[in-house]
Amino acid sequence: MNFAIFADRPLEQYKKCDISLILLTVLLWGIGMFTLYVCSGNYGMRAFGDDLYFVKRQMISSCLGFMLFIIFATFNLDTIKRFLPLMVVIALILSIMTFVPGIGIERNGARRWIRLGFTTFQPSEMVKFVIVLYLANYFEKQAKIADSFDKTVFPAVLVSFILVASIAMQSDLSTSIFVATLAILLFIASGSKIFWLVPVMSIVVPLSALFIFLEPYRLNRIIGFLDQDSYLQTLNYQTYAARRAISAGGFWGQGLGSGLSRINSIPEIQSDYIFAGWAESMGYFGVLVYFLILILFAWRGLHCAVTAKSRFASVAAFGFIVSIVAQSVINVAVVGGVIPTTGIPLPFFSSGGSSILFTLASAGFLVNASRNEIGPNDDIEMEEVIYE
Repeated sequence: MNFAIFADRPLEQYKKCDISLILLTVLLWGIGMFTLYVCSGNYGMRAFGDDLYFVKRQMISSCLGFMLFIIFATFNLDTIKRFLPLMVVIALILSIMTFVPGIGIERNGARRWIRLGFTTFQPSEMVKFVIVLYLANYFEKQAKIADSFDKTVFPAVLVSFILVASIAMQSDLSTSIFVATLAILLFIASGSKIFWLVPVMSIVVPLSALFIFLEPYRLNRIIGFLDQDSYLQTLNYQTYAARRAISAGGFWGQGLGSGLSRINSIPEIQSDYIFAGWAESMGYFGVLVYFLILILFAWRGLHCAVTAKSRFASVAAFGFIVSIVAQSVINVAVVGGVIPTTGIPLPFFSSGGSSILFTLASAGFLVNASRNEIGPNDDIEMEEVIYE
């Protein structure tokens, strides 16, 4: 008798998931919560009269995030595919709602959030998550088409363009460029011919440059990055303060308590510059530990992508591990002043309910992909798939 409920096969053939992925996910989340607790107390007390304000909000979001983690780790892949069109539509609708008066929230000239009762939501985080699943599902369907003349990337390019444009219209250029780059990597990883990149990039690159010059704050970020020794009290203040905090940490760190004086001078440290708090409290040793954990997480995630029996699981796992690791590296590079400020959050660390929700959902899918890896008795014919 077949007792399969969530699995893709009978219970007696059920493969165990990658426990190390679960442990690494919980470890990254735990370090992130610890760092948020260390860094956000001063600002939380000054702004909201509660030194645990950001920790409490992140904990609530994390509970919901772990629910998504369990859902995407346990539901079978066909169930996820059935709900995928609805997820794409909801992501687009929520993105459009950022422009609806009374629902969309404008901050610093950008409309990236919507009101959902007592909290807010950032639709771009859902778009970032959904586009990976959509493209993975599309490429799997294309792989099953026998006639090469019927294979096409046009619908995938069109939907990707719409999703990316929905983010760009919210004045979130960094995230839109990141999502577009992620989509291109998925096209390449799936065996698509990339001749179509030429006309697309001939449009995207000039538009991106135009968006940078149209917004003064974006241009100021470029100017500040190119001349980092100037504007230390204006354009480069966050980066300057973050680098002071990192240096103050030394090798072993300042520990907890009153020794962490530098992080209090970093504006909005609980968000994009939170890694400076980890570096000051734990030192260069803590930075090395973080990167070791991140490398192990990347290794296990890529292993799931390479060994997944399902093309859908393989492509999606690749997309999610690249998304999490790339965002982490970009954020740390910004904090260290290696690249211009982007506004990309640090997964598992940065305060933000939307980010932690879909980061944990992505990690959950990676666990699901590990259950669908090719076993020693599986006879799989790996076909070559080329899309016109």
